[in-house]
Amino acid sequence: MADGIIDRFRSLDVPGTAVLAGHVTASLLRNVVSTLLVVAVAIGLGFRPHSHPARLAAALGVLLLFVAAASWLAAAFGLAVSAPEAANGAMFFLMFGCYASSAFVPVRTMPWWLRGFARHQPATPVTETLRGLLLGQPSGGQLAAALGWCAGLLAASVLLSMVLFRRRTA
Repeated sequence: MADGIIDRFRSLDVPGTAVLAGHVTASLLRNVVSTLLVVAVAIGLGFRPHSHPARLAAALGVLLLFVAAASWLAAAFGLAVSAPEAANGAMFFLMFGCYASSAFVPVRTMPWWLRGFARHQPATPVTETLRGLLLGQPSGGQLAAALGWCAGLLAASVLLSMVLFRRRTA
């Protein structure tokens, strides 16, 4: 927003949603490359998914949907604050959600005051869904919760990003 490229885009016949979608697509591609690197390291260390190709494809779809939602949320944060440093600081709270989820330890082993938050935030159902799909285990109602969180975050973040982009470039 501060480099002048936005002014150039405004002088062209380019809708603001295309600029935002391009930014988010680039972020999504960077995250796909990072994910492939993590998968390669995990396989190198001995992880083997115990699932059939359809479940692996479903896991990839859930992961991409979550990353897309997080990327749009990051774009909204970036547009809401005035400096890149502030946007980086705001994203700390998004990363904290992953730490306070079932990604590292089961929710039942967490302190009582953290369990409620850990059970009812987006990273836990996404993590449990991915774990179930990759390991060939039933994911219960976690898939519906993960898809609901991802779709809700995605819709809200896209809408918020568009509104904030219009305000910043008007």
